[in-house]
Amino acid sequence: MKITFCCTDTKAEPWLQGLAAALPGADISVWQPGAPQADCAVVWAPPQQFMDEQPGLKALFNIGAGVDALLKLRLPPHALVVRLDDAGMAVQMAEYVCHAVIRHFREFDAYEADMAAGRWGYRKPRLRSDFPIGVMGLGVLGERVAKALAQFDFPINGWSRSPKAIEGVRAFSGTEQFNDFLAASRVLVNLLPLTPETADVINKDTLARLLPGAYVINVARGAHLVDDDLLAAIASGQVAGATLDVFRTEPLPAGHAFWSQPCITLTPHTSARTLRDESIAQIARKIAALQRGDTVAGVVDAGRGY
Repeated sequence: MKITFCCTDTKAEPWLQGLAAALPGADISVWQPGAPQADCAVVWAPPQQFMDEQPGLKALFNIGAGVDALLKLRLPPHALVVRLDDAGMAVQMAEYVCHAVIRHFREFDAYEADMAAGRWGYRKPRLRSDFPIGVMGLGVLGERVAKALAQFDFPINGWSRSPKAIEGVRAFSGTEQFNDFLAASRVLVNLLPLTPETADVINKDTLARLLPGAYVINVARGAHLVDDDLLAAIASGQVAGATLDVFRTEPLPAGHAFWSQPCITLTPHTSARTLRDESIAQIARKIAALQRGDTVAGVVDAGRGY
């Protein structure tokens, strides 16, 4: 078994050591142009040259949850694209979203500003029933987030392309129920995969359909959000603010309007980081399963984009 590692901006040595320990006997190396053919590849943001030089790959293991960038490339004709199922990212995402929701709901951001200015005061407690939360995307990460939020007694709505049944979550599905989902939600959490169908999904129309005083949390991809539409919705009062972890251009350009908007909280694409040891263990299990001829979870449907 020959495994090649091609991950942009990733320190290779710890991954190579971990994979070697988990897959004794495998030939594992960092890809270089002109390298011999490998059986499997561990990748993140590989160049097209890599794909062109490795037409015999049987499987590509993507070390991030999103595969949108990978699917834009011309892939080896017979390679499975396999994403991480979780590898420690779901709990991180649940932490991040719960923190963002609670910070907004409890007005901790306003209290922070008061304390910084030397003001001591209280705000009237708000009702959880007035803050129904809509989670767009109910995959591994989205389901974990929805279940975590439900523990705080918020009404939870969930929307997915196909029907899902999750305890404690009011389920909506398909395009025919999308507008009903929006109209029932005041906080919108985006965990959709990025596909041609979901690009720009958080736009002027979407934001207008949310309950007044809405709040937006985007932890999926920057291309899901129309930046100017969010800024306009905040200016009109329809949207109270947002927490954004992902952006169309990363790092976020210095002159972008988000930097100077006090109602928007920004973080540098850190809501759920790949945990190396958990990822290596999962990839090793899946490689061993493929060698045995077993099926594996997380195989991407290129037609659907996830």
